[in-house]
Amino acid sequence: MKNRREFLTLSGAAALYLLTGCSDGGTNPGGGGGDTPPGEETANALPIPELKLPVERAGVKHYDLNIIESQHTFFEGVKTNTYAIDSTYLGPTLLLTRGDKVSLNYTNKLSVETTMHGHGMHLPGEMDGTAHQPIAVGGTWSAKYTVDQTACTNWYHPHYLHQTAPHVYQGLAGMLIIEDDESRSLDIPKRYGVDDIPLVLQDRFFSADRRKIVYDPSMDQLDMGYVGDTFITNGAISPVFDAENKEIRFRILNGSNSTMYDLGFRNAKSFKQIATDNAFLEEPIEMNRLLLSPGERAEIVVDFTDDMDAEFTLYDFMHSQTFLTVNVSKSATASTTLPAVLTTLDPVPTATNSRQFTLGMRGMDTFTINGKTMNMNRIDAALSRGDVEEWEIINGTGMNHNFHIHGTHFRVVSRDDDPAAVAENDKGYKDVVYLPPHSRLKFIVEIPNDDVTADAANPYMFHCHFLEHEDNGMMGQFTVS
Repeated sequence: MKNRREFLTLSGAAALYLLTGCSDGGTNPGGGGGDTPPGEETANALPIPELKLPVERAGVKHYDLNIIESQHTFFEGVKTNTYAIDSTYLGPTLLLTRGDKVSLNYTNKLSVETTMHGHGMHLPGEMDGTAHQPIAVGGTWSAKYTVDQTACTNWYHPHYLHQTAPHVYQGLAGMLIIEDDESRSLDIPKRYGVDDIPLVLQDRFFSADRRKIVYDPSMDQLDMGYVGDTFITNGAISPVFDAENKEIRFRILNGSNSTMYDLGFRNAKSFKQIATDNAFLEEPIEMNRLLLSPGERAEIVVDFTDDMDAEFTLYDFMHSQTFLTVNVSKSATASTTLPAVLTTLDPVPTATNSRQFTLGMRGMDTFTINGKTMNMNRIDAALSRGDVEEWEIINGTGMNHNFHIHGTHFRVVSRDDDPAAVAENDKGYKDVVYLPPHSRLKFIVEIPNDDVTADAANPYMFHCHFLEHEDNGMMGQFTVS
């Protein structure tokens, strides 16, 4: 099976300039990465999404993006119908820098309305891209804001009422990377497509002729997870990444609708997690397995320095599926040494108010928070800038859920009333957190004391990020005044 690499790529020199501030050369970040000449890439090379360059107009960096119907080659010789953003499946990676004034301009060329939400972004409610900001067929909507948060790996995807799951499933998603002075000063891999690699992990069902992505969940799949039988990475099935023998940074996104992934290398090779959803961890955490629920991100660094000519398989142990083969086949063209200290996070603040949210069900296919289903005209919580609250989230069901909050991040402080039960890699800035069946957790949420606001006409959301649960009621709204 050959991968047709229908993703666009950015020249290596431009990528290096954007991510390192250097312009003294580089290598092509497309295909398998490194300096493989055109036509000599590994068969089924890992596609690397285009690193989108903005156009600056009047001091604002504009990213012009088209949401389109397209076709993508998942299987040799077959064109599968998809949705995409300026591509054939998924969308380009957007690189933002803290302090940038940006305008993300989405033009909807689909035959249906949709939206585009900046997941993990701290921005005003009217720029959040939820169901309150629909993009009409043929229309353009712009998310305009100043980037004001620490370096992290976020993503963008639709958030249309009752239709988030099918729109994402057809291919609408892309990574949204934020850099800042601190991230650029660290001695970590940062050459996009060479040693800084985005991995969008998903699973899909296809029709018998493979020409359609099939979204048709049964009642049981709505409840327990719509887990496809074909696992894909950046739109490719079991791709290969030809790596340099050095430290490699993988930015991993669980971009699935409702699948838990238990990730690791089949030979138990260890790696170090350096970042979670919304920021670096204070220090690298060594591990050999990583559990990610839908919407969660993790950045890991794997040291392949002594692994020349070796091969490693990134595997989902929960479903016995291969996501990626890493072939260490190239000599390092630059070296990095992962520092022992990455950042200093603010101390967890003391809450002055508390709230409780119970995730439940009504009947067989309606999901609730505190007994209520999503209502666009109802505000479930009213907060103010600078508020610090403790939220207790209770999973009152026998199925997996998670919890996502818009507009800010939180710090997990206990699981089942036990602070010691919080995993080390869950102690950073999070915006999605996993809740196993019949469990509870507490987190501290702090509303930024800046220009971020969300009124009743453009509120923020909180919801389960198992998209079938979200679409079928497990979502609420809050304002920030």
